[in-house]
Amino acid sequence: MERLNRTSAPQAKSYTEKVIQFGEGNFLRAFIEWIIWKTNQKTDFNGSVVVVQPIEKGMVGWLNEQDGLYHLNLQGLQNGQPVDSVDLIDVISRGINPYEDFQAYLKLAEQPEMRFVISNTTEAGIAFDPACKIDDAPCSSYPGKLTQLLYHRWEFFKGDPSKGFIIFPCELIFENGKHLKECIRQYIELWGLPEGFRDWFETACGVYSTLVDRIVPGYPRDNAAQLCERVGYQDNLLDKAEIFHLWVIEAPKEVAAEFPADKAGLNVLFVPSEAPYHERKVTLLNGPHTVLSPVGYLSGLDTVKECCEDPEVGKFVHKVMFEELLPTLNLPKEELEKFAADVMERFRNPFVKHFVTSIMLNSFPKFKTRDLPGLKTYLERKGELPVGLVLGLAGIITYYKGGKRGDDEIVPNDDPKITGLLQELWATGDVAKVAQGVLGAEFIWGEDLNAIPNLCRFLTKALALIQMEGMREAVKAII
Repeated sequence: MERLNRTSAPQAKSYTEKVIQFGEGNFLRAFIEWIIWKTNQKTDFNGSVVVVQPIEKGMVGWLNEQDGLYHLNLQGLQNGQPVDSVDLIDVISRGINPYEDFQAYLKLAEQPEMRFVISNTTEAGIAFDPACKIDDAPCSSYPGKLTQLLYHRWEFFKGDPSKGFIIFPCELIFENGKHLKECIRQYIELWGLPEGFRDWFETACGVYSTLVDRIVPGYPRDNAAQLCERVGYQDNLLDKAEIFHLWVIEAPKEVAAEFPADKAGLNVLFVPSEAPYHERKVTLLNGPHTVLSPVGYLSGLDTVKECCEDPEVGKFVHKVMFEELLPTLNLPKEELEKFAADVMERFRNPFVKHFVTSIMLNSFPKFKTRDLPGLKTYLERKGELPVGLVLGLAGIITYYKGGKRGDDEIVPNDDPKITGLLQELWATGDVAKVAQGVLGAEFIWGEDLNAIPNLCRFLTKALALIQMEGMREAVKAII
């Protein structure tokens, strides 16, 4: 079988280098490169990507061995029908390791057609490190490297305002653009860079917050050999992702005109604020995940798909998502219902085994950020508590009791202070004390949740029913 490269795969196209991308991992290749590949097909964007390795050890060498080519396997349900596609992605032109060739990295700033910078350097990547210096080769931090590149471009093009960069960070932190921009400002200050450069950065460059959403399992270890047979090449950079994708970019219309991914039939949105979309994702995807996991597990189920397809637990998931969490959001109802339906289809993806025990890591902090805001808003708007979310919290508390489910040992994984408190409370044998103690743990919630009207009473009732009758009976009681 032939190794994949541009000689063995002459069907691969070449485009103008327009994008500098920090990060070469599975997510970016399954998300950004695929979006650019689609945009090239459907519009006149005609852009390729130069990948910059953000840390010293990485995969740029492997990318260059294959001339930037790899195949992407998309799997999932689309309109209820299973999809299993494999495509050759040809938009990476080359990769650069700045730790080995810093000059090649800086020369990217000298290319007049370069316009976009995209990154995913993990949540820890957008951080200011005061140890970085302007003459490091390169700076260790991503914002430091980017400031070096921007400064070189400003010098090379003599402050030409048309040579600014449009910057899209994809790190999974809220308002990632604002955080990155602040880091760059700190380096300008720390390094004493000229005022002219500062003005050029503020006026000629744009750093825009984005929200990304696609499940990317990555390299398909279980069926890589079959996929290579299917495509007819030895491909060491195979990548796998779900069908669903969403990229929300907080940027004006003129940015969308330059990066026309929204015109390529893709789920790419240019919006005035990413905040409601961030809230929507956390509430309608992460929120149901957090409560379906303990409820499903204690009902004898192991995966998200099983939970959604179970006659009783499936109704519980639907109730939490559509009847309790969805009405707490402020986007148009039709838009929310479409997103929620897409989430349910993703949860039922027959190609992804998403074990509920993996979701239950650090369940209390997750409930605090993903479900508690919805519980409060629901109570405020409806005048009553959302019984599904209360049962979900009772499920988490019961799971943290430990013990066994059949032959399986239940081992909660969280802050030792939290697991220790739960052990103490359950040792009392009194579910009312358990409910009151958990709700009163201000170190978990930042407040005393016993102040929420009737919450302690409802939670006590749910805990008692689970203890006496089991989780399935508790689910039946609310659906």
